[in-house]
Amino acid sequence: MPYEAPTHTVERSLRATTGAKVIAGVDEVGRGAWAGPVTVCAAVTGLRRPPEGLTDSKLLTPRQRDALFDILRTWVTAHALGHASPEEIDELGMTAALRLAAERALEALPVRPDAVILDGKHDYLGRPWQVRTVIKGDQSCIAVAAASVIAKVQRDRMMAALGEPGDGTADFAFAANAGYPSPVHRAALEERGPTVHHRLSWSYLDALPQWRHLKKVRRSEEAMELENGGQLGFDF
Repeated sequence: MPYEAPTHTVERSLRATTGAKVIAGVDEVGRGAWAGPVTVCAAVTGLRRPPEGLTDSKLLTPRQRDALFDILRTWVTAHALGHASPEEIDELGMTAALRLAAERALEALPVRPDAVILDGKHDYLGRPWQVRTVIKGDQSCIAVAAASVIAKVQRDRMMAALGEPGDGTADFAFAANAGYPSPVHRAALEERGPTVHHRLSWSYLDALPQWRHLKKVRRSEEAMELENGGQLGFDF
């Protein structure tokens, strides 16, 4: 299906209206997975012409993503990854875990960004960062599209490594599903129960009576405050 290539329109707007010089595009992957971390990439691209075919990682095949990833690693001015572990997701809730992963990515950049373009309509990052949210930013903004591809490829490779023979998770086929629900993943969960890589506060455990006792209830004050404030709601 044809798609419209991303542009530097938002970056140029931020430069003109805020004086920002270093602008990072931020995107996440793994938010709806049942296992593994949530991963955020922050990418700084400047205003250079992007590699051909760059767009939201979800619109690309695995082969296209891998090819672009190899190019993007050296094409971007800078990039960094941040992760929030399953334990942190269970403790904090997804909103705070996303913020934690994003902060880790942004703080790992060699230069602190003056502004951040965040994919989506919700600002889960907040102060002190100057944030511009853009719905479908991973399709329309070059920096966010680059972050989308890098985050997806890196997390997929991390999840594939978890499923190698000998570590007790091969039956879950993480290399194929990256921790998202799939028939093989569901069957392995029912038979063997969750691994150390699974998120134990997720509602999938409600459908597994023999493993339901393992479900964790988030008790973090930050998580409860965020949820009571209704800032973000995710359907897992």
